[in-house]
Amino acid sequence: MKENYEPEERLTWIFSIFSLISILIASMGLFGLSSFMAEQRTKELGVRKVLGASVAKLVYLLTREFIRLIVIANIIAVPISYWALSAWLSDFPYHISIGIWIFVVTLIVSLVIGLFTVAWQSYRAASSDPIKAIKYE
Repeated sequence: MKENYEPEERLTWIFSIFSLISILIASMGLFGLSSFMAEQRTKELGVRKVLGASVAKLVYLLTREFIRLIVIANIIAVPISYWALSAWLSDFPYHISIGIWIFVVTLIVSLVIGLFTVAWQSYRAASSDPIKAIKYE
């Protein structure tokens, strides 16, 4: 019976490796994009800080856009994933139903990874000296 599922175990191993690689590449891209956006908005962040904005508000300002993009990406990915999983599971004689919880967990994990990736760069840009930021250009 176990030999019937060896191809699926191999496929699981391959998907795990490629998923990890894709998460790392996506995180590096997200870090680069957040770094670029923080660099582009250096003067705006300096002016906001001089006018009294807190570091937490500035970090929220920079991360809000990324949170929105991550949620939109998950909204697009959930129906496609549900369809692909349903098609794959229909080939088995005994299969489980796909619960909504797996998609909620995926959304939460992707938000956490995205926030950790973007928050450090946002915090660094928001806590920099506002005088240097205004003199930047």
